Amino acid sequence: MARAVNKMEAGGTAYLVAALAKALREQQELSQEDLGKKIGYTGSAVSAMETCAQPASDQMLVRLEEVLGSGLGVFERAREFIRLDRYPPQFKDFALLEQRALTLQTYAMVVIHGLFQTEAYARALIGGGYPPLPMRRVDELVEARLARRVLFDRDPPALIELVLDESTLRRIVGSQEIMREQLLHLAKCAERRNVTLQVMPMMRGLRGDHAGLHGEITLLETPDHHHLVYLQPQEESLLISDPAKVTTYTHRYAKIRAQALGPDESLGLIEQLAGEQR
Repeated sequence: MARAVNKMEAGGTAYLVAALAKALREQQELSQEDLGKKIGYTGSAVSAMETCAQPASDQMLVRLEEVLGSGLGVFERAREFIRLDRYPPQFKDFALLEQRALTLQTYAMVVIHGLFQTEAYARALIGGGYPPLPMRRVDELVEARLARRVLFDRDPPALIELVLDESTLRRIVGSQEIMREQLLHLAKCAERRNVTLQVMPMMRGLRGDHAGLHGEITLLETPDHHHLVYLQPQEESLLISDPAKVTTYTHRYAKIRAQALGPDESLGLIEQLAGEQR
């Protein structure tokens, strides 16, 4: 039953990869068992990939490129589009923009931003949501979320800014150990030269104003220097390009950043909270 669902949900890229892999396998006169041995999988796993009963994983695509790719890079190129197929429909357009962004500026106030999540945190968050998801879908979403990290090491590097509401650091997701690992990962991310991480204090409202109370926001600059705003309320998706609206959100984000703790003070708070999770 699960494999029948996989076939129905598989995207066009998965079917293209399956057809190409089968054609190249047969061209080289390899059985499914033969190919499986070469790439480190069983023959039944190769069969499932070729029928999209279990579409190729990211690691399988790497091995297919090495064994069948002939230097063309087709399976390597397919990795990006397979990942896009696994994202929720409302996130796919933004995911492609995110990977090509020159600058990415985000204020997050519910959970740690997806780019900065550890595998354990992402799995606890996705697996613990409602309505509950099948484990296969949880695995796909976790893998797709972690794949977004390539943005950190892209050449040329993207400028990434993240302002986290302090509540995201104190909200336990999964377990104290998972949260401690997540906080330490944040601290490590903050050491990157292309990353600026700040924390908005929970007590900010005592000062009389709090620019972040309207909710989460992401600002993005494209390679063509277009400026966009991305909002994701209740798993819906809204991409804003109207210049007047973008300007309003840009000013709001600037105020949020100004009201947050500085990078050094923010890092100190994150490390302090990590120590408290022992």
